[in-house]
Amino acid sequence: MIGRTTLLLASATALYGGVVLDRVAVIVGKHVVKSSDISRDLRVTEFMNREPLNLGSPAKRKAGERLIDQALIRDQIVNGGYARPTEADGERLLKQLQQDRFGGSDARLREALLPYGVTVDQFRAQLLWQLDVLRFIDQRFRPGVLVTDDEVHAYYDQHLADLRRQYPGSDSFEALQPKIRASLEGERINKNFAD
Repeated sequence: MIGRTTLLLASATALYGGVVLDRVAVIVGKHVVKSSDISRDLRVTEFMNREPLNLGSPAKRKAGERLIDQALIRDQIVNGGYARPTEADGERLLKQLQQDRFGGSDARLREALLPYGVTVDQFRAQLLWQLDVLRFIDQRFRPGVLVTDDEVHAYYDQHLADLRRQYPGSDSFEALQPKIRASLEGERINKNFAD
């Protein structure tokens, strides 16, 4: 029976000619990254970053590398039992972005996505994934980050002119201390993640 099925499939393929629906670009552990995944990631990323659409080889290579990293992160999220965002979290982020960039207009969002070849559902899924990654990074790398009061004071003293430009009217140490601490923590979390 197996032989007949194989012969039938081979005959059907030969009869109609080979049709490639998608190509495997990379295999990462148990994950397959297809060419369409790379293209979709690139399109969504360029839309989110407000960059012109570029599907050239260097951009695809960079997107492929990003998807390899994401496959490894996905495994850590699943195997580490990290808290995951909900669909409602993704929907809230989509609505916030829609409000900030498109005045809350669903039609304007869809119109902006059109040149990138991205659907609202694909965009929503990407936003949910980004929330997933951000939550993972925070849960995984924040516990090892310590910013001392002396470091916050030193940063304040060294960057006071920049802080005054960035936060006009609230240049006292007390007002800026939480922002400085959060910024320094964020830098260290990013460094730990990159390492």
